[in-house]
Amino acid sequence: MTVKSFAFEPAQLREMLAVARGDTPADLVLTGGLLINVFSGEFYPAEVAIQGGRIAGVSRTTGVYKGRDTHDLGGEYLAPGFIDAHLHIESSLMLPAEYANAVMPHGTTAIVSDPHEIANVHGLDGIRFMLSASDNLPLRVFVMLSSCVPATDMETSGARLSADDLATLLDEPRVLGIAEMMNYPGVVSGSDDMVAKAMLGHSNRMRVDGHAPLVGGLTLQAYAAAGVSSDHESVSAAEALDKIRAGVQVLIREGSTAKNLDALLPVVDKWTSRFCSWATDDKQPDDLASQGHIDHNIRKAVGQGLDPMLALQMASINTARHYGLNDLGAIAPGYHADMMTFKDLRDIQPTRTFASGVLVARDGQMLWPLRNKVAPPVNNMTAGFVDANSFHIPARGSKARVIVVQAEQIVTGEEIIVPRIEAGAVVADPGRDILKIAVVERHSGTGHVGLGLVKGLGLQEGALASSIAHDSHNVVVIGASDADMALAVQTVNSMQGGIAAVRTGEVLAKVALPVAGLMSEQPLAVMRDGMRDLLTASRALGCPLTNPYMQMAFLALPVIPQLKLTDRGLVDVGKFALCDLFVE
Repeated sequence: MTVKSFAFEPAQLREMLAVARGDTPADLVLTGGLLINVFSGEFYPAEVAIQGGRIAGVSRTTGVYKGRDTHDLGGEYLAPGFIDAHLHIESSLMLPAEYANAVMPHGTTAIVSDPHEIANVHGLDGIRFMLSASDNLPLRVFVMLSSCVPATDMETSGARLSADDLATLLDEPRVLGIAEMMNYPGVVSGSDDMVAKAMLGHSNRMRVDGHAPLVGGLTLQAYAAAGVSSDHESVSAAEALDKIRAGVQVLIREGSTAKNLDALLPVVDKWTSRFCSWATDDKQPDDLASQGHIDHNIRKAVGQGLDPMLALQMASINTARHYGLNDLGAIAPGYHADMMTFKDLRDIQPTRTFASGVLVARDGQMLWPLRNKVAPPVNNMTAGFVDANSFHIPARGSKARVIVVQAEQIVTGEEIIVPRIEAGAVVADPGRDILKIAVVERHSGTGHVGLGLVKGLGLQEGALASSIAHDSHNVVVIGASDADMALAVQTVNSMQGGIAAVRTGEVLAKVALPVAGLMSEQPLAVMRDGMRDLLTASRALGCPLTNPYMQMAFLALPVIPQLKLTDRGLVDVGKFALCDLFVE
């Protein structure tokens, strides 16, 4: 496996050795803190000498190191900076610099990102943009190369990436491997595309990430045999344990929609914890602002009884070692001086964040906010052709399939219902919580509109629409009125991407996402307030879900069981095939 370490220059190494021996002053000495040692599982008083952005030495005896600058930690704990093992920056709705502003005050100093959201819109140009936009940030942004663009052939995306395409990015210094292999049936069956992408990772001794919801038995054995080394889709402790037994690193996810921590925490003990890491996957700005980031996962787990040291190891050294980041994830000689402090081991609230030995955040605020400096690719939205007639569903049978939303999860159920029919057409039935759902193709003007029914959103009127529709990111819309559905889609299209809530011909709230239809150049506070307005609007329409916009985004993802919708129609994920809306 490729080890991503930043080699020392000889002069830098000699400087560090002199500081480590105590012969010359360090750039910075941290004193008065309680060191969290993730190797030994101990915490103890120590002082830390930092030279050239790296840790030169750690001493349990005070006064050993002298520094050109000294920082007294006042008795607080000093821990390695947190590492998010799997996420999509695009799901924050912000560009990388603004994302760094949002998460670094919460102790996060590195992330392992998969830019497959923007890759499904802009292909290699999207990945290159995210690499450029995240370069030279104090937040270390590592990238896994998106393996599923598109996720399946049952949808229309804005791009298609082959193994040969991905190979052109292997020399990028922050690329760690191949991102989540979402087409797990393709992996298990040995499809040419999936085998080529897996072998691209293996032949370059890089990690290959997984995505295997509800996969077990011989299917899991085959998936792991393909060299898939991680998974963030477990929904039960039993499923997670099966994956650990198969040698798969389990990434325990707690995001805005998929919240698996409660269910998976029982799998973590002194034996299994080293094979577990924390991930957020998809977390929106209002949740980042109100909850935090990986620190939220840690607090929640510790509050439920997990040993704080195990929780901290899962946030640092476990993830670093899994991805071959062998100079990150610990406070020890030679490691990058990426660290954070907190006061209470049972309630870990970050107070300072250091990146390469520089204090970048304190008391929940960046000391110098970062700004985006790279021009994004030009977006393309072609969904404005719809009108109310676009959502007309002729009744071709007396019974129909309905997608059943499961709150706080991205898996769905399926029910067979007798739909409400008027004048020979299926209509929404809010009284029974049966709404229309549509996915409108927006990349190339094909005119595709996939139509279906959904239960569990609770809307009594109006419509919600978004250009965030995983993973091909067409426009998904749900509504109680065909006319309102049309207005919601038209509003999203007019913003060159975004999210909208409408009622009886009036736009109640909207957020523009002109960067790939996924992100904005606005700062966290603006995006937070915009999302809060949208959530207020959804509640006014009768929706009880915490975040229906994230929930509906996953209703278009045809690799998560059970029933989903793309611009080409309903997908039975269990059979990995398109299916008819009507059953008889």
